[in-house]
Amino acid sequence: MNTDFTYENPTTIHFGKESLNNLKAELANYGDTILLAYGKGSIKKIGLYDQVLSILKDSGKNIVELTGIMANPTWEKVKEGAQLVRDNKVNLILGVGGGSVIDCVKAISVSAYCEGDPWTKYWLQFQPVDNEIVPVASILTLAGTGSEMNGGSVITNDDMKLKMGRVFPANVYPKFSILNPEYTFSLPKYQMVSGIFDMMSHLMEVYFSGEDDVTSDYLVEGLLRSIINSAKIAVANPEDYEARSNLMWSATLAMNPLMGLSKPSDWMVHMIEHQVGAYTDCAHGMGLAAVSLPYYRTIYKYGIDKFARFATQVWGISEEGKMKEELALAGIDALEAFCKECGIVINLKELGATEEMLPDIANSTILLGAYKKLTHDEVLDVLKTAYEAV
Repeated sequence: MNTDFTYENPTTIHFGKESLNNLKAELANYGDTILLAYGKGSIKKIGLYDQVLSILKDSGKNIVELTGIMANPTWEKVKEGAQLVRDNKVNLILGVGGGSVIDCVKAISVSAYCEGDPWTKYWLQFQPVDNEIVPVASILTLAGTGSEMNGGSVITNDDMKLKMGRVFPANVYPKFSILNPEYTFSLPKYQMVSGIFDMMSHLMEVYFSGEDDVTSDYLVEGLLRSIINSAKIAVANPEDYEARSNLMWSATLAMNPLMGLSKPSDWMVHMIEHQVGAYTDCAHGMGLAAVSLPYYRTIYKYGIDKFARFATQVWGISEEGKMKEELALAGIDALEAFCKECGIVINLKELGATEEMLPDIANSTILLGAYKKLTHDEVLDVLKTAYEAV
């Protein structure tokens, strides 16, 4: 622990099968008008929409709805929501859905009363938020992003072909989040396993950086082992409550952002995937998986001790008879085998990319990195390898 930090997380989590029972008491803390924001209708299919609407009406709230939030929420959708907030003097934005919905409502929160262009101010220039913020809360239906307990907001600007992430300070975090693992049971397997790799990627972005033997490394290793174990159970039986609850809570812990304290992080996988998503609109976790394997095989030699530790402490691979480089590569191979076992896509072509897109994706990628900062040509090589993956 060689870096000072200040940690604050004001989000109240209500977790479990009866967690929705806390909604009415929470609503009493806010004014009369609620913006209910959700995706393309899955919450109606599982009956959650009717339950939430009933609680809102019983609480005497005026309800404004924003529907159709997409898997990669767009700047146009944010502007639509911000207009609703202003027109109706909304007191609380309640996002019901996965991380995309929650990212979107945070963006609406900071944009509604922004002077000037919020996209330029907050996502391109990363300026501090200096305007009125509308409180946000969430009911989670898809585990993966951790958006239910952090300030992250990833938004796609279709006109600019940019998918940009911004981490807002604690006053933008959801005031409360309701997490019932049963709400995730009806998800298609594709969405479930995409979320699983998303939560793993958040942990690996933190883990594969720095040489220090810090507390975060042990926490990450434990969470990764828990996710791997629960993922295999959930793939076999999607309604295993214990496995789905472990996955949901692991996703929250992975990005709340407790794990990244006291050490640098990488985030290059996310930077590449964001641009893949801007061009293909692919599922975020799938894009991360496709990028991660060739990226880690490109950088492992620059952080070989940590990659070797990843093999032994996360995947349980024996050191006996192996050189450090062999051990490091074995850990990456184990990650690839896990992806294939769970049905996680590792091929960019399958995710909708074309060869013609790859140079543009590489050129628009923001270069970060921890062990090694890639050049744009090296990013292109990573993309080409992911495009041809089998």
